[in-house]
Amino acid sequence: MSKPTLPAFDPSDVAETNYTSYPEELRSVNQNRWNRRLGDHAGIRNYGVNLTRIVPGGQSSSRHAHSHQDEFIYILKGEAVLETNAGRQVLKAGMCAGFPAGTGDAHRFVNESSEDVLLLVVGDRTAGDEITYPTLDLHAKLGSDGKYVFSRKDGTPY
Repeated sequence: MSKPTLPAFDPSDVAETNYTSYPEELRSVNQNRWNRRLGDHAGIRNYGVNLTRIVPGGQSSSRHAHSHQDEFIYILKGEAVLETNAGRQVLKAGMCAGFPAGTGDAHRFVNESSEDVLLLVVGDRTAGDEITYPTLDLHAKLGSDGKYVFSRKDGTPY
């Protein structure tokens, strides 16, 4: 009989990647943030937990809003500028923000400082989610395979 694996792990043991599924012509602006997919590593399937590092000059993502999925972000280290429909707000370590699904409050985090920003990002994986991007000609719809399919706002595929 094999010994069960312990559930605890060091986040630094999880690979860090700056992969984004955005269409190729929109990827470069999001290449200055790095994710460790902690929830996936732990085998969690109902929601995602990511440790996101944004280097100076980078952003968490393009400004976006989810139709069906909630997001919660906790600032672990550094200072990030949160941009939402209401404007800009500086968040420091220990602060957090929540984005309920369906509100249309498009958001992103930008690192305008000279130090890395570290975020803990938690979001659910509700089926049927769509993402709107107010500043880009971009729309995303969650497929049955759990991956987003991107199109232009008029429905033309990328």
